Amino acid sequence: MRTRKHRIRSGDRSTTSDSRNDGSRDDGSRDDGSRDRGSAALELVILAPVLLALLGLVIAAGRTTIAQGSVDAAARDAARQASISLTPGQAQVNGQASALAALRQDGLDCVPHVVIVVSGPDAGFAVQPGQPASVTARVSCSVPLADLTLPGLPGSVQLTASFTSPLDVYRSR
Repeated sequence: MRTRKHRIRSGDRSTTSDSRNDGSRDDGSRDDGSRDRGSAALELVILAPVLLALLGLVIAAGRTTIAQGSVDAAARDAARQASISLTPGQAQVNGQASALAALRQDGLDCVPHVVIVVSGPDAGFAVQPGQPASVTARVSCSVPLADLTLPGLPGSVQLTASFTSPLDVYRSR
């Protein structure tokens, strides 16, 4: 059985004098990483506000996206309720009530502004049966963002949606 002898070269790290196990160098100073102390805390102080601002922007974007979907649904419901109404006054009241109920159901706490517009040959609810006509509901709502307390973010965002629903051409008007 032969034994191998390992030769240590002079350039190996294990034989250099500045990498001793006790952490000292040739010049007598110690290299224990004291230069890096406190850098993690400094990085946290710098990055924490940036990460919080990014989180706030994500929350604001999510809030406005969900609110826009709710306003779209409210406009659709308002147009449908207005289209089955018999008079313009009743259409406005039914559209407003329907939009408010849809927004409340989705948890959006705002007072919607609903505008009902009838389009057709005579542009009114007096369109003769058999003539095509439609009702468009425009719903706008202000969504609050002030509670996020991000600099540069507006206090609220105005969201608007519109939906058109046809009047039944065969019903009596």
